[in-house]
Amino acid sequence: MLNEPKPVNVVIMGAAGRDFHNFNVAFRDNPHYHVAAFTAAQIPGISGRRYPKALAGKLYPNGIPILGEGDLATICKEYSVDKVVFAYSDVDHATVMHKASIALAAGADFELLGPHRTMIKSKLLVIAICAVRTGVGKSQTTRWLGRKLRDAGIKAAVIRHPMPYGDLEKQAVQRFAKLPDLDDAKCTIEEREEYEPHIAAGNIVFAGVDYERILREAEKEAQIILWDGGNNDFSFYKPDLHIVMVDPLRPGHETTHHPGEAVLRMADIAVIAKTNSAARADVQKVTDNIRHIHPKAHIVRAASLVTLDNEAAVKGKRAIVVDDGPTITHGGMAYGAGYVAASVGHAAEIIDPRRFAVGEISNVYKKYPHIGKVLPAMGYSADELADLAATINAADCDVVVAGTPIDLGRLLKLNKPVVRARYEFAEADGPSLGFYIDIFLREHGLIPTEKLITSAA
Repeated sequence: MLNEPKPVNVVIMGAAGRDFHNFNVAFRDNPHYHVAAFTAAQIPGISGRRYPKALAGKLYPNGIPILGEGDLATICKEYSVDKVVFAYSDVDHATVMHKASIALAAGADFELLGPHRTMIKSKLLVIAICAVRTGVGKSQTTRWLGRKLRDAGIKAAVIRHPMPYGDLEKQAVQRFAKLPDLDDAKCTIEEREEYEPHIAAGNIVFAGVDYERILREAEKEAQIILWDGGNNDFSFYKPDLHIVMVDPLRPGHETTHHPGEAVLRMADIAVIAKTNSAARADVQKVTDNIRHIHPKAHIVRAASLVTLDNEAAVKGKRAIVVDDGPTITHGGMAYGAGYVAASVGHAAEIIDPRRFAVGEISNVYKKYPHIGKVLPAMGYSADELADLAATINAADCDVVVAGTPIDLGRLLKLNKPVVRARYEFAEADGPSLGFYIDIFLREHGLIPTEKLITSAA
């Protein structure tokens, strides 16, 4: 048609997760927009690929390029970009605005897509477990809730925030019910960290790239959907109950990171996690911050119980600690549950792994200088996985304490015994999370009044 306006030229900034989802629900098959490119950050090995045409839709017969975020200013000029959409998470507020400044200086608008535009409505009830930062304890809470629902005779499907680091077309819709499914899908360490504990707990996990299709498959197998969030992102699905985890080991972070602050402001229930490890003053500070920014939220306290599979194998030994990768890297923590477990388990010494780091692992320490005496479980590629094993094998110590939720001994060929540190959600004093879950399930007719999951104690 004559004088038909040109499509708005868009670049979506992401990290192989929220960016793809935002494209799928807001831009795919929308002739008013043309997504010229994605940019990639946080996750190595994403840039240089393409979002495949099978997922991109009929308007993108050649797919969409995924470029390095560091070239954003140049990309905006070369592609005549009208709008930059920021679409990844666990980034401090100042950094988001620095990205915005680059886009604005290049002449583009800068946009954040909100829940109304990106949340998909399920046919089933949805309980979403999100957080103000990564590494607070979303997945252990989701596992706990999955067990509670099974005990009440309710079948739940867990849908995990995306981590599609392999063949995107093959990963469009994924279902994991047993450990060999992870091998078949060639899952990275980070994917295994999230999926393996759910499988061990008896949960079926869905994930992938196309979350409309994923939801419709999960709905066939469940009575309720559990959204297990990633980083500090908000849910891809409209929640009927929104649980948000807050970390007293990082007091003040309730309002410092995007989109964690927004997530907390949307919460029905705010769970203060790790109260068994945090200072009382920090628990109170977090409580006060929640009440200040969201006085209507129910506040409950919880613990994260850390145990060693074989404490005798750690006591008096020199240990190298491997902790959850994202928590230690962009999550900003100096150490994690593995370090806590090794300390409580009376290891004679926790050695500094930086002395033995090689290749890609050495580069991780340079990129994240805040990391303490722990080894982040990095394995996004075969090379990174090999460097992780080489670093562990070169370390001058007696035992590996694995705070990552996966079985490292099954995945890597190591020359030292591995003792797993496990951490699980537990309720603390005061009104409990289970109490509010009971109320929700009774209100929606999923359990009778006389059949309670837990008490209000």
